Amino acid sequence: MINKIVISTCLLLSFISFSQEGTSSPYSFYGIGESRFSGTMENRAMAGLSIAQDSTHINLQNPAGLANLKWTAFTIGASSNYTNQKTNKATGVAQRTTFDYLSLGIPLGRFGAAMGLIPYSSVGYKIENISPDGIQNSKRFNGWGGLNRVFIGTGYRITSNLNFGANVYYNFGKLQTNSLEFIPNVPIGSRELNVANLSGINFNIGMMYKAKINTKLSFFSSLYYTPKSTLVSENTRSIATVSFDSNFDIQVVDPLDDVLTENDLILPQKWSFGAGIGDSKKWLFGGEVSFQDVGRLYNEYNTLNNVVYGKYQKYSIGGYYNPSSNPFVGYAKRVIYRGGFRFEKTGLVVNSTSINDMAFTFGAGLPVTGSFSNFNVGFEIGKKGTTSANLVQENYFNLNVSFSLNDKWFVKSKYR
Repeated sequence: MINKIVISTCLLLSFISFSQEGTSSPYSFYGIGESRFSGTMENRAMAGLSIAQDSTHINLQNPAGLANLKWTAFTIGASSNYTNQKTNKATGVAQRTTFDYLSLGIPLGRFGAAMGLIPYSSVGYKIENISPDGIQNSKRFNGWGGLNRVFIGTGYRITSNLNFGANVYYNFGKLQTNSLEFIPNVPIGSRELNVANLSGINFNIGMMYKAKINTKLSFFSSLYYTPKSTLVSENTRSIATVSFDSNFDIQVVDPLDDVLTENDLILPQKWSFGAGIGDSKKWLFGGEVSFQDVGRLYNEYNTLNNVVYGKYQKYSIGGYYNPSSNPFVGYAKRVIYRGGFRFEKTGLVVNSTSINDMAFTFGAGLPVTGSFSNFNVGFEIGKKGTTSANLVQENYFNLNVSFSLNDKWFVKSKYR
């Protein structure tokens, strides 16, 4: 019965992930959209820290962590984003609820394996520039879609202190942008629709190391690397005269022939390194840094003169505290508390201004009594962008939730 539920959930969430708008940021217009966090809610609540070696939770960032699994784990996550967007002249509010990941992890002795689905980037914006005199042309832009990835990975415990692992990803998705130019109060305009179908394969490798400092304290470290890879972008550009109503529902009146092109986009290489200290059953504190080269993720329809791309950088500190791992103490003492802070240089530079993202994170792991399963809830309070240089500043609050089902699934019956 559990297996049927898992398979049905995977199929449903695969469809939701492919069709959802995972962001409301105008910055998602650029490249292949706004990058999504690629780890679990447990990692996200610690500002992305992925150095913990865990026997019940899947590590989606560093595949070496899969070798630590002692229990079969099925995990799913989702989030709600609330954003206040403002410029020097106007403000707006946006909200999105999205699926974040699903994964199944299986312990195999010294090996561990996992498979799953993770959204990689999202496009979702609506922008309009209405002529105040009603005579000059007005413009309305919107975009939707994203890039998703399915993966299969394995980790191997080389020694009691050292793990190695690798993930293989198949990337797929569709990005769509719609540009409408019209005169106010005239229900006829011109529309340009760009559709990009993306696909490609890439992989990452990782290592994790743990060493005893003394009887109560250990050193933890994590290193993972994603090489440069190619995304094939099959593009369709459609230009047409259209009619529209007050809700901007569009009907094509006079289309031109579609223009078909194909481009190779480049996903850049990325390095991540983290280290920390702690007692794995009680507490952990550490930091992590990530560096990513400049890729080539822009297409013909979103190449602009005022936009350049630089190197991505991320710096984070975080950790967790578990008052007690004893299953017989009070519930509050078995809750795991997490927190952290991160700062990111997204690599996007608009109007000669770097778009940065920073946030405080915190959360809690809520155990399910009588099992190793748990609910996780996390929060992010952050800021992205700036109001200077005619740009948009986004002050956001994210609510993140996940569920991890942990059990011994593949045990041979002793009695028939």
